[in-house]
Amino acid sequence: MAQGPKAKPDAAVPQPPPLRLSRVLHARRETVFKAWSTADHVKRWFSPETYTVPDATVEMRVGGRFDVCMRSPTGEEHWTRGTFVEVTPHTRLVIDMRATDRAGQPLFRAYTEVEFADALGGTRMDVVQTYTFIDPAIAAPMVAGAPEGWRSTLDKLEKEVVRMQGGTETGVRSVAHATFHLERTYDAPVARVWQALTDEAAKQKWFGGTDGRWELLERRMDVRAGGSERVKGRWEGGVVSTFDAVYHDVIANQRLVYSYEMHLDDKKISVSLATMQLKADNGKTTLTVTEQGAFLDGYDDAGSREHGTGHLLDALGTSLKD
Repeated sequence: MAQGPKAKPDAAVPQPPPLRLSRVLHARRETVFKAWSTADHVKRWFSPETYTVPDATVEMRVGGRFDVCMRSPTGEEHWTRGTFVEVTPHTRLVIDMRATDRAGQPLFRAYTEVEFADALGGTRMDVVQTYTFIDPAIAAPMVAGAPEGWRSTLDKLEKEVVRMQGGTETGVRSVAHATFHLERTYDAPVARVWQALTDEAAKQKWFGGTDGRWELLERRMDVRAGGSERVKGRWEGGVVSTFDAVYHDVIANQRLVYSYEMHLDDKKISVSLATMQLKADNGKTTLTVTEQGAFLDGYDDAGSREHGTGHLLDALGTSLKD
């Protein structure tokens, strides 16, 4: 693991414990990582609620600058000046930051490590920030407020990655098409896999967001030709996703064909046609999934639907072991 230059804290001054936080964001790792990569993105989210970022310099390379000016509602400006210590695309960032006073003198150091990992429903981002007080009298209350500041900052990041994917109204009208095929073989009989796909209680075990980071708002299911399904939930950052499906062909233990719409908040982002086929083989079941999607009005899927579906199919497999 790459390490930045270690400041030696004054032994007489107690240093705070590292801040550790995480958030699952409804986007691919590439998108979440990109949100850190330019000043244009950083200006939209890298500040607590009610603050803005009027100025920033972001040079995403080892040794590059990460300088951010945060402006309070009363007009006070607070600078954080940093340097990229490690840049591993889509996986890890390390930034050595220093918060400064109005004269540019450092108040405290915040050695910031950010990890990006795949998670059910998107990307898990873990942040560890290690503090070293330089001016404890001023720095201590600022660091004490860091957990709440980061919470609202990550709420803004959640909205930014949705915006980056075209999940907010842009006025642009467009359609992008994509098709994918996935296959899984489960060590379970066909009837057991069919139940996991068509029984509401069984499907609830695997079809949804990450526990503790996604709140179920509505779930209903009626698997028959002409029947419908809805799953609606709120992600940790406040974004609400809605899955609305209509079943067109249902052949027990063999095939499901359905179409579905996806919404992020009030915006329809896609319409898809999905086929699930089951095949028995010596007590095991092979499930083949084919989807054809139309992604609407600037929504940048970038393969996230295929990626997310793969995670759900893996979760289905885990549920079969219960």
